[in-house]
Amino acid sequence: MAAALGGLGLLHGRFRLAAAAAATSSALSPRAPVRGGAAALPSAGRSYGSEAKEEEELRVRYLDEEHKGIVVLGLNRSHAKNALNKNLLKMMSKAVDALKSDKKVRTVIFRSEVPGIFCAGADLKERAKMHSSEVGSFVSKARATINEMGGTQRLPRTIGVSLAKELIFSARIVDGEEAKSIGLISHVVEQNEAGDAAYRRALALAREFLPQGPVAMRVAKLAINQGMEVDLVTGLAIEEACYAQTIPTKDRLEGLLAFKEKRSPRYKGE
Repeated sequence: MAAALGGLGLLHGRFRLAAAAAATSSALSPRAPVRGGAAALPSAGRSYGSEAKEEEELRVRYLDEEHKGIVVLGLNRSHAKNALNKNLLKMMSKAVDALKSDKKVRTVIFRSEVPGIFCAGADLKERAKMHSSEVGSFVSKARATINEMGGTQRLPRTIGVSLAKELIFSARIVDGEEAKSIGLISHVVEQNEAGDAAYRRALALAREFLPQGPVAMRVAKLAINQGMEVDLVTGLAIEEACYAQTIPTKDRLEGLLAFKEKRSPRYKGE
């Protein structure tokens, strides 16, 4: 079976992160392990608009045709089980920065291209060689990069304080079924012969996002992210302020016109 992790993550900007391994979808059997919010994901078939070089530790692919607007970020450090080293972290940060400013990008799928693993965490072999003065800056950079793809929130916010403490204190590995039952993942689906069922599920979710208005998506994410940090009254005020940003936009008028004319809207993000 395959599972989708932690609901849907959000990248700060115009687009949504439907991660096929990190925040939304990871392939695993009902008894396959999930540790620290990540799960194993076999490599999917190559059905992309552009190919990346085999030696690249992070593959960036812009999909085309019916998937235009979707970008796939694929972790590809097979020899190190996708452990995060300086180079991979640098590539991730660079990719995220580029995607944030690309108005044509609507949804990002973040996945593993290494069979049987998503990410082993930090590259401890590299870490052992670091001077103590390097460790702090590396950890800060890693945290900042991951925060750019936050939206599933931290573990206690996702599954509650008690369960989060239980998993963290025990370092227990949970399987796909348990991960779904405690709210750590969103979907569990039957694995397919290609071993990319979770990626396909993430891609299906991404397709659902594509027709939605970019402006509305942006302010909705803003309202959700900021609203989670405050009380309900303040959250409602944030929601109202976010909606106000859509009022003078061409997309809002297009949505109303499309409804009147009984056709699909053609949003431009303006």
